Amino acid sequence: MQKIFCFGEILLRLSPALGGAWLEGNNIPVYTGGAELNVATALAKWNLPVGYCTAMPEHYLSSEMIQYLNKKNIDTTPIQLCGKRIGIYFLPAGADLKNAGVIYDRAHSSFATLQTGTVNWNALLKGYSWFHFSAISPAVSESAAAVCLEAVKAASERKIIVSVDLNYRAKLWQYGKQPPEIMQQILPYCNVVMGNIWSANSLLGINIDEHIHDKKSKQAYIDHADTTAKAIMKQYPVCDTVANTFRFDDNAGIRYYASLNTNGTQYISKEFTSERVLDKAGSGDCFMAGLIYSSTKKYAPQDVVDFAAAAAFGKLHEAGDTTSQTVEQIQSIIKKYKLKP
Repeated sequence: MQKIFCFGEILLRLSPALGGAWLEGNNIPVYTGGAELNVATALAKWNLPVGYCTAMPEHYLSSEMIQYLNKKNIDTTPIQLCGKRIGIYFLPAGADLKNAGVIYDRAHSSFATLQTGTVNWNALLKGYSWFHFSAISPAVSESAAAVCLEAVKAASERKIIVSVDLNYRAKLWQYGKQPPEIMQQILPYCNVVMGNIWSANSLLGINIDEHIHDKKSKQAYIDHADTTAKAIMKQYPVCDTVANTFRFDDNAGIRYYASLNTNGTQYISKEFTSERVLDKAGSGDCFMAGLIYSSTKKYAPQDVVDFAAAAAFGKLHEAGDTTSQTVEQIQSIIKKYKLKP
């Protein structure tokens, strides 16, 4: 069985109920999250062996969080105990990480101050077959970006599959480097890329049709995803798989679908729709987890994109950063939309 290694910053998400309710009630829900941890949590839930590496200060809060992760069957032995603080972000329940509602408090965190040469990658990566991280990690600080580059090089040298989620968070790129300056150094080591046509433009400089929304056409989006995927694979020859997701608000609900390019063919998922959304945080991470899970289980490409999209869609109806869905529940979503399980 393949073993997955996830690397990124662990975070505490505080979700105040706006309108002053959090002040009146002296209460803010707290969730443990972070893009890569969300992926690790889902994979562990689906019974894939998974290890998680982050940096945390050595104190009792970290100890409690590590114990919490251990209970979820996540191997926490790769965690680096160093630095002085755990990163925090504030996001009202149901809001989107990409909108103006998110407030980050991550400067000088243990992860942001992690330095190259301090992590023994050769020792930590032993026994793993897949390494996953997201573009959020190199956005945190210049030193974190250098560690990410160090990590993907080490994974590549060990012939480990490397996947990256092209999460773009404009508020995090604050250390004087443009995202493509950093990401274009990292992508040559990535075999699997997940994101969307807009993040590929922001993070990699891949061309984007600025008038794509004006076309009001699903086929136009899918065609653009095909063009973007081919451009990524041409620019980064080690990349053999590219997934693009599309999530559009529809009043209080959502429309969701995805594409997968691999082996010279594009595969399109069913379009999933819902009249309501509970929490948008972590849906992309759930897609990534679904992509890793179904790929390691040797699903056919069409089934890979169907499973990943259904997992992401299901996460939109769960509170918190991480999913509690089982594989069977995801397959029931696929069945509901008349897709092959």
